[in-house]
Amino acid sequence: MQLEGKTAIITGGARGIGRAIAERYGREGATVVIADLNEAGAQAAAAAIGGASFGLALDVTRQDSIDAMMAATIARTGRIDILVNNAGIFDMAPTLEITRESYRRVYAVNVEGLLFTLQAAARQMIAQGRDARGSGGKIINFASQAGRRGEALVAIYCSSKAAVISLTQSTGLDLIRHGINVNAIAPGVVDNEHWDDVDARFARYEGLQPGEKKRAVGAAVPIGRMARPDEIAGMAVFLASADADYIVAQTYNVDGGNWMS
Repeated sequence: MQLEGKTAIITGGARGIGRAIAERYGREGATVVIADLNEAGAQAAAAAIGGASFGLALDVTRQDSIDAMMAATIARTGRIDILVNNAGIFDMAPTLEITRESYRRVYAVNVEGLLFTLQAAARQMIAQGRDARGSGGKIINFASQAGRRGEALVAIYCSSKAAVISLTQSTGLDLIRHGINVNAIAPGVVDNEHWDDVDARFARYEGLQPGEKKRAVGAAVPIGRMARPDEIAGMAVFLASADADYIVAQTYNVDGGNWMS
């Protein structure tokens, strides 16, 4: 019950890693707000957690949607203690085929949406003040091992996740004066719906059979397999807990040994 009495917003929490974190936060005692473009999915995920948790619609590319989600959360819980910036999208193409539309779409969600959701949460955390322990709140951004290095077909996505790591450093150094810890998680390859889509895209560009890229990538991980979504959730609990009060502006790899830093 490390998060008992806390209110935690998880963006993109209706499925995959976000849902795994939501379920774990619920078991740790938090009131979980699942904010997702799929409102029905968010509500269903929250109902499965039970308790006081609930789902809300959120489009991180629209400021009015971010503001409405924050206002609805405050109206129901009175405060925000944790934000997990998990919402993100993927696209890929060879350099000569990258389009401005793809670039704008990925950056609108993965970078701009993340930043302005963080900003809205931080404003609320500052307004409500620090808790008895002196903590002003915890913000956890989702980067990726793709943000640690470039990949030939994945320039836009990789660079967007590198931007998340940089934003985590800058906002973390700024907001810690308010007692708000900003950190990030960089997952490796995770066996979920996201990688089913990635596999299909690689099959198109590399002439592979469906499932071939996914099997090869999983086998190449030093631990010998892809991660399960729930294996990312432990780090998300740690960074949201009192145990992480002295951790500022860091990005943690949870990737089975793929990247060492």
